[in-house]
Amino acid sequence: MLETEAWQSGHERGRRGWRVCAPRANGAEMDDTLELEVHDLEVPVLTGIYSEETLLPQPLRISLTVLLDAPAHFAPDTPLSASKNYLDLKFAATTALESEGHFTLIEAVADHICETLFLQDTRVRRVKVKIVKLAIAEAGEAIGITLVRHRR
Repeated sequence: MLETEAWQSGHERGRRGWRVCAPRANGAEMDDTLELEVHDLEVPVLTGIYSEETLLPQPLRISLTVLLDAPAHFAPDTPLSASKNYLDLKFAATTALESEGHFTLIEAVADHICETLFLQDTRVRRVKVKIVKLAIAEAGEAIGITLVRHRR
């Protein structure tokens, strides 16, 4: 297929081979992406501004969605290196937090998770972190924040 024919058929040659590109409304092409998700991790974290919050870890429910550049195709024998190990996401939301000590705001917890994931892998484009403070819920409601960071 000639490059002009490929362009007309919605395919383009990227750095990892041919890929399908969907046109945007403004005529620009969109790259393929992959979202990895880890949801509802219950993690004890030292966080809070009030004295009763700063002595013991608080239970947080952390959910992550990570947007990656995707290869052109996932074959049955595609190695894990073409994607990202889910355990890297879990590490960023658990073990990587332990060494940081006390976080005044849960927003800082979310930022630390984002930074960890951006440093782990240059293919990470966007990280969405949702944190629910379980200790302050009275009737099962979810009270917390959602932070979305894009690679800059």
